[in-house]
Amino acid sequence: MLVVAALGGNALLQRGQPLTAQVQRDNVKVAACALAEIVRAGHQLVITHGNGPQVGLLALQNDAYNPGESYPLDVLGAQTAGMIGYLIEQEMENALQHSCSIATLLTQVVVDRDDPAFATPTKFIGPVYSQEEAETRAAQAGWQIAQDGDKWRRVVASPKPIDIPDEHVIKLLVAQGVVVVCNGGGGIPVIRQADNSLQGVEAVIDKDFSSAFLAKQLGADALLLLTDVDAVYQGFGTPEAKPLSALTIAESHALNLPAGSMGPKINAACSFAESGGFSAIGRLSEALALLSGQAGTHIVSQHPT
Repeated sequence: MLVVAALGGNALLQRGQPLTAQVQRDNVKVAACALAEIVRAGHQLVITHGNGPQVGLLALQNDAYNPGESYPLDVLGAQTAGMIGYLIEQEMENALQHSCSIATLLTQVVVDRDDPAFATPTKFIGPVYSQEEAETRAAQAGWQIAQDGDKWRRVVASPKPIDIPDEHVIKLLVAQGVVVVCNGGGGIPVIRQADNSLQGVEAVIDKDFSSAFLAKQLGADALLLLTDVDAVYQGFGTPEAKPLSALTIAESHALNLPAGSMGPKINAACSFAESGGFSAIGRLSEALALLSGQAGTHIVSQHPT
């Protein structure tokens, strides 16, 4: 079975943790141990990951160095994808005791220059702040900000993927039994020019939706959206909260979850399920159990009769 496993931000950084190299490595090591079980079970594996905290921090560091010459988000996305890919690749090699090949591919993802997302930024990046601090920073740097739980963060455009030019390279690697780490941060956002050349664009693509798009392009059998929550919950955060083991596509859309919660994961899972694939959302540590249907929330076309 070909499995695309999308690592949430918790794979690298849990809320409140310092964004240091060692903290990220320690978290990636835990993630690699869970993902290695999928490979040991005989499945082919493609790993994708987010980069929201990392790309936001790198943008802050660039602004501090020389505010007038900050690198654009596509370049920062490539830098973070390389760093995170390195950590995942090395820890996967260690977890599997070098029994198979692991490769990281910086992945360009084409978006539409006219995507309405450019006019309505929704993608959270960078650290969390109090409302007062976020408003101060936004005024100074020209950011757009939005509430994220009880904190506030910078938001940027998150256009939908429409093509992955590097798809054939990923397929070649998978055909050779390589575990591929790709689509880092949702992929490096680029637009296609009239002469068919590619050019980077100021955006961060949603990792979950991009992973679903990649899974469909690869003809994957399963898409795992891995996070720090064991399932999708009805009434999450309330005394009546109830985990949902299975949701139809129609039931998933009816939940109407906000963009800052499970909304993007549900939409991505439904997108892949609509193409006939197996989608599951759940805890990273239960990755193999998710794949076998023993944990998490599974998105199905209809409930068994």
